[in-house]
Amino acid sequence: MMRTYHCFWLLFWIGHPRQSASASLSKRTSGFLENTKILDLSRNNRKESHRSKRSWMWNQFFLLEEYTGSDYQYVGKLHSDQDKGDGSLKYILSGDGAGDLFIINEKTGDIQATRRLDREEKPVYILRAQAINKRTGRPVEPESEFIIKIHDINDNEPLFTKDVYNASVPEMSDVGTFVIQVTATDADDPTYGNSARVVYSILQGQPYFSVESESGIIKTALLNMDRENREQYQVVIQAKDMGGQMGGLSGTTTVNITLTDVNDNPPRFPQSVYQFKTPESAPPDSPVGRIKATDADVGQNAAMEYSIIEGDGSEMFGVITDKETQEGIITVKKALDFEKKRQFTLKVEASNPHVDPRFLYLGPFKDVTTVRIQVEDVDEPPMFSRPAYVLEVKEDVQINTVIGTVTARDPDSAKNPIKYSVDRHTDMDRIFNIDSGNGSVFTSKLLDRETLLWHNITVIAAEINNPKESSRVPVFIKVLDVNDNAPEFAMFYETFVCENARAEQLIQTLSAIDKDDAFGGHKFSFSLAPEVASSSNFTLRDNRDNTAGIYTRKTRYSRHEMNMYLLPVVISDNEYPIQSSTETVTIRVCACDQRGKMLSCNAEALIHPTGLSTGALIAILLCIIILLVTVVLFAALRRQRKKEPLIISKEDIRDNIVSYNDEGGGEEDTQAFDIGTLRNPEAIEDNKLRRDIVPETLFMPRRTPVVRDNTDVRDFISQRLKENDTDPTAPPYDSLATYAYEGNGSVAESLSSLESVTTDGDQDYDYLSDWGPRFKKLADMYGGADSDKDS
Repeated sequence: MMRTYHCFWLLFWIGHPRQSASASLSKRTSGFLENTKILDLSRNNRKESHRSKRSWMWNQFFLLEEYTGSDYQYVGKLHSDQDKGDGSLKYILSGDGAGDLFIINEKTGDIQATRRLDREEKPVYILRAQAINKRTGRPVEPESEFIIKIHDINDNEPLFTKDVYNASVPEMSDVGTFVIQVTATDADDPTYGNSARVVYSILQGQPYFSVESESGIIKTALLNMDRENREQYQVVIQAKDMGGQMGGLSGTTTVNITLTDVNDNPPRFPQSVYQFKTPESAPPDSPVGRIKATDADVGQNAAMEYSIIEGDGSEMFGVITDKETQEGIITVKKALDFEKKRQFTLKVEASNPHVDPRFLYLGPFKDVTTVRIQVEDVDEPPMFSRPAYVLEVKEDVQINTVIGTVTARDPDSAKNPIKYSVDRHTDMDRIFNIDSGNGSVFTSKLLDRETLLWHNITVIAAEINNPKESSRVPVFIKVLDVNDNAPEFAMFYETFVCENARAEQLIQTLSAIDKDDAFGGHKFSFSLAPEVASSSNFTLRDNRDNTAGIYTRKTRYSRHEMNMYLLPVVISDNEYPIQSSTETVTIRVCACDQRGKMLSCNAEALIHPTGLSTGALIAILLCIIILLVTVVLFAALRRQRKKEPLIISKEDIRDNIVSYNDEGGGEEDTQAFDIGTLRNPEAIEDNKLRRDIVPETLFMPRRTPVVRDNTDVRDFISQRLKENDTDPTAPPYDSLATYAYEGNGSVAESLSSLESVTTDGDQDYDYLSDWGPRFKKLADMYGGADSDKDS
């Protein structure tokens, strides 16, 4: 069987436009030289007998982007060798953009692009072409795939990745120091022509910076750029495609470059000498003044450290660095004294702690200045010669004995006199006093070491001219012991002796104590009182060890004859002067067994030593209670008793008004009531008593304060009310006091109409208007009457 080969051609026309056979595909591409490219759909089915070299891909077509013509852009032509031209075949197109972006004439196989293409959106389109029989719908050729590539044109300018770049570079950098790299991209095809080849150039920023044309790296171009002269730079970089040739598109960006600081400036003091003043009373660590060295650098490159390198005040003053302001603060290290030294000189150095070795050639990074400090005199309080005083005094000294002296002086050059005194808060009992002039401390009361061994007082020294300037010092006074206390028993001794006791039997051992001190130890001697030494029933033996024993002198004792013995013992010390005391030992006679154990003593004497029975004690206690109740009731009745009035009203005693029923004898009766007393209060008689109460006791005459002349009635009544309230002879109930005092006259004189009728002529009442608003009504009445009369 003989195999038939069929051809399917795709024609691509480039050249002048020609009219399409189909009405729907009438728009053709024009404006190019016409070349024809036919895609043979049957070629894929052919077998070549030998391999031939091809310089192009037969199924790949190119189409220019951004077509601006008014017709559809012609792409190419499909053709099959089965096409006899009778219209029996139908060409169909499928794939990317088929039917929308790319359309085909079913009869002729012409392919056209319906709109402008952009390579940057899609650079390659893959389509499939096939020829089918119109009647049967069967393909006459197998489906064939072909590619349409969009040819690039230079329609995109380079774009930088940032609109604004920010960069920094240290000042004083060498030429060619890297700053930053900028990058611009071009959306055009980098494989086709020079549309995407970008070249960089600098438009603004020369001669300080430069840019590499191929990489976009910005570098320094000027030596020793100083931040202190200029810190900010703005560089404009251009990126141009087409390799920078004329006609290429370009884009720009801005690069803000900041010079960062390096330590290339040493510190400098603006003044060579600083003057400060400080009072001598300035406490340690108090500031004296501030100094500051300037540094053109910033940040840690401008950090300062201050130190005193020499000067006569290096031990008295110090300097610290304020880390926030970079200032040096001169401070006081030790207490100052104007009288000793009045002026100090310091050499202060300021240096940078962070030094860059590259710039050491610029000079030492430190500076020195002179600081002079003048000490000002202040009124200082007196100073005691010691921080504390310890005085000793014997307890037997007399009052006003000087026990020691404290001394203070005024440290000021004026040498003001000093006044001494004792702080009474430390000597509440006023046992000691001090001479205000010379500071001698003396006793003002007797001392007793056994009561208080140490006295701690405070002495105040103040300037006489300025008492506010004062100082205090503690004075510790130790009271020394003298032998002024007699020894005494260590305890109360009450012992017993058995009725069957033998002679020379020890019944009690005595010991003694002494409140006084004994540096060599106490040495006591014991003996019986002389009055009983020979007649006592007991003997006393001194043991020479500060103890003594009481022994029986006879063989038997009888409690019926004598149930208790009181034995006086004399105790003496061996100090100077010798002190002795007589103590009493109580010895009871008791019944004992054979071994000397006490069985019983006089029980009634032991239980009731007073000899009173229980019933007698209760009776005495009841009598005392009754007596106390009687005294309390009597005192209460005395307090509640009231004074009886001479005239007893039949009404309730609590009435506010008391009726006396006394009319008096008229104006000539001066004994009943003296009206002159109210008119002239100074003439009151002191010896007149009240008539409404019974005068129990005569009180001392009470002087009434003199009332000023022309006293207002209100003041007079108020004064009389106050006197009545404070009068101890007033009745204990409310009463009505009536006073008749008209005062000393009025500026307006008499306003009575009785007097006015005696006048011959008409009165002029215009003066009423001058008396104020209180007389306005009268002025209107009388003034109006006159006006009516005139009318």
